[in-house]
Amino acid sequence: MKLLPAALAAFAVGVTVASFATAPIRAPEDRPYPGEIHLTVDASDLEHRVVRVHESITGVGADTVLLFPKWLPGNHGPTGPLDRLAGLTVAANGSKLEWTRDTVDVYAFHVAVPAGVKSIELDFQYLSPTSARVGRLEIGHNVLILDWNTVILYPAGYYSRQIPVQASLTLPAGWKLGSALEPVANTGAQTTFKPVTLNNLIDSPVYAGRYTAQLDLDPAGTVPVHMDLFADRPESLYVKPEQLAAHRALVQQAYKLFGSHHYSHYDFLYSLTEEVAQKGLEHHQSTEVGANPDLFTDWDKTAWARDLLPHEYTHSWNGKFRRPADLWTPNFNVPMQDTLLWVYEGQTQYWGNVLAGRSGLRTKQQALDQLALTAAFYEVQAGRQWRPLQDTTNDPIYQMRRPSSWRDWERAEDYYNEGMLVWLDADTLIRQRSKGKHSLDDFAHAFFGINDGSYVTVTYTFDDIVAALNAVEPYDWATFLHERTDSVGKPAPLDGLRRGGYHLVYAETPTDYAKTSDEQRKHNNQIFSIGMDIDQKDGSLASVLWDGPAFKANLVEGDVILAVNGNAYNPEALSDAIKAAKGTSAKIELIVKSGERYKVADIDYHNGLRYPRLERDAASAALLDDILAPRR
Repeated sequence: MKLLPAALAAFAVGVTVASFATAPIRAPEDRPYPGEIHLTVDASDLEHRVVRVHESITGVGADTVLLFPKWLPGNHGPTGPLDRLAGLTVAANGSKLEWTRDTVDVYAFHVAVPAGVKSIELDFQYLSPTSARVGRLEIGHNVLILDWNTVILYPAGYYSRQIPVQASLTLPAGWKLGSALEPVANTGAQTTFKPVTLNNLIDSPVYAGRYTAQLDLDPAGTVPVHMDLFADRPESLYVKPEQLAAHRALVQQAYKLFGSHHYSHYDFLYSLTEEVAQKGLEHHQSTEVGANPDLFTDWDKTAWARDLLPHEYTHSWNGKFRRPADLWTPNFNVPMQDTLLWVYEGQTQYWGNVLAGRSGLRTKQQALDQLALTAAFYEVQAGRQWRPLQDTTNDPIYQMRRPSSWRDWERAEDYYNEGMLVWLDADTLIRQRSKGKHSLDDFAHAFFGINDGSYVTVTYTFDDIVAALNAVEPYDWATFLHERTDSVGKPAPLDGLRRGGYHLVYAETPTDYAKTSDEQRKHNNQIFSIGMDIDQKDGSLASVLWDGPAFKANLVEGDVILAVNGNAYNPEALSDAIKAAKGTSAKIELIVKSGERYKVADIDYHNGLRYPRLERDAASAALLDDILAPRR
């Protein structure tokens, strides 16, 4: 590295970067913080998408270290957006104080607090992205999402549950909000919330918008459960009676499954917008979910998106109330370990699909069709040959969902969907061995249903999982789970489908569910035939199957198809070419733009169109039908 003359001069005279000594960052201790945080947030600047923050922190001392949240629950990794914090100033008694960033842990800020000062004032901005190039959009002209972890610095040395916070939020005039936080005062556009611990604050995001609606999902219940809708336009807020009934059935089916609840009230925070990012993130007393504005108005076309809500709702039991011991941390800057994400996320993915079917958010056939797509992907996935499922639990820590050119070879967070197949395997095995007397429902009820009404987190280990399964149905569950999570080179875990009374087969036409999903995603999925998925917006390859026919023809993700067998590309032309090559020796000729080059790719494939579906095996009991049937 070449040093500029000014820098060389600084080194020559011994100038230091910081003018005060920095103390070590204290590890968190489970003791009450001797002060509190008053947090004032102004999110009304829709034009610049800049959120302005003021904090008053009492109880500080001479060696104060402030932390910006880094390791975020639900993200399972170090994803705190520190790069968006700007304009930080610290003051006490009207005078500015000096601060310096820790050079090892850059999420920590050392503050030079004079002797006798017990309170400091902070001001800074959170620079929410203004374009998708920078990051996921959080603020639009009609909807905004505020995650409290982006707008707070907190004292090091304490468990997050021991730091009290009084928060207030200013929104654009006329906007309404939804949150698990409880408002105690409204002054114009500013809402002040009931004091909570830092832990609960960060677990309680705010959705707000110009066009809103709140639906009661449990009118006869003793605990309120609402769905708070925020939309780009008012017509998106209309929910038909049968759609509302399915969401109400979701709550009741979850109660029948778990036999408990772990919240004093619950809010589904639902954005129906193209202005801000559509996300799915769990919280203890709320959930963040998003969908296209036409979710309810084009209900028949959106079945593919309807397991997100039950998935995130299930997390109130699995993940928030009961959490893997190495994933629980005392504050938001202690590193997480994700070894049991195939339980935290994998079993939640399983229950999300099951509860979608039981509640009527999906039909039984739609739930089966989704399982077929998942099973088929793992049947052809190459990455299972070298990388165990267990290792994918590390992905949130280093991969962080960045785009990848060879997703199926690298493997990416397979603890979700392959984990779902493992738990289907376990469920059908319990049902078969017990002759229908027991099921994974019994495990869920006993394991996640404890301490009804409490939302104090209870942790678990691998041995706890094994013990709870053995209490339902004695078996060598430790070996069962290790074989499916630690091994490589074995076939996909599809025994649950076969034991459930179904076979994975391939047909020349897609299921209605798969067809609609592709239409909504604007994709042409030919992964199971020529080994590639095409983005319909521009004909580019969204993914290429490792060592598949397209791979062997030297095609890669990002290539753009221009022509098929001499004709301009469109989905029908490609399908016709695949069908025409079936049973022949003729290759499928593509003209492709690859970066700034053009090339001809000859695909040597002759087995026709292949779309996955499940076929009923009349020789076996329909256990999968029983699993998807509503609980009475």
